Amino acid sequence: MELINALNWRYATKKMSGEKVAEEKVNQIIEAAYLAPTSSGLQPFEIIAISNEDLRKKIQPIAYGQTQIVDGSHLLVFASWNKYTDERIDSMFNHMNTERGLPLNTTDEYKTGLKAQLFALPEQQQAAHTAKQSYIAFGTAIAAAAMVKVDATPMEGFVNEQLDELLGLNEKGLKSQAILALGYRAAEGDWLQGMKKVRHPKEKFLTEIK
Repeated sequence: MELINALNWRYATKKMSGEKVAEEKVNQIIEAAYLAPTSSGLQPFEIIAISNEDLRKKIQPIAYGQTQIVDGSHLLVFASWNKYTDERIDSMFNHMNTERGLPLNTTDEYKTGLKAQLFALPEQQQAAHTAKQSYIAFGTAIAAAAMVKVDATPMEGFVNEQLDELLGLNEKGLKSQAILALGYRAAEGDWLQGMKKVRHPKEKFLTEIK
């Protein structure tokens, strides 16, 4: 299976070569994340794609000096909604119904029940829920990068508040969750390259109930 082969090929690249990734491939990776499933189709997050070198240099110290930030080609920042609002939910359902050629009130009953469920949560739990949705797309992007043979380093090692401020995410009601550095592995200087991929033994990882 192509996906399994691609996932065996990929690893969290520690040193990138500086070679640029073609925009076509970057767009394919973003498209895969765009098509990822989310709860009720709300897609409660955004992706900020950064190729600008000066901006990536500013992000590097926020990410504890990780070299992939500047030696890679692009950064994808996954930023989720800070909370659910009537406007955000209405906008998505209106868009959904319009695209499907349905009256805007088609989903009113479902939407009302969904709002009651989501708004009953404290804002901290709402933010946690949107963050989980962003991670579905994050994982999809990692797999997509492997499929097109682009190295991708997933990162949570950065100061979220500082990145949010730098990118103006607070003003948009967004919170950064994870970064995906895209590029190509360097021929030398990466201690992890060529190392055996190790996971839990299958019997520890998988429980089958038949």
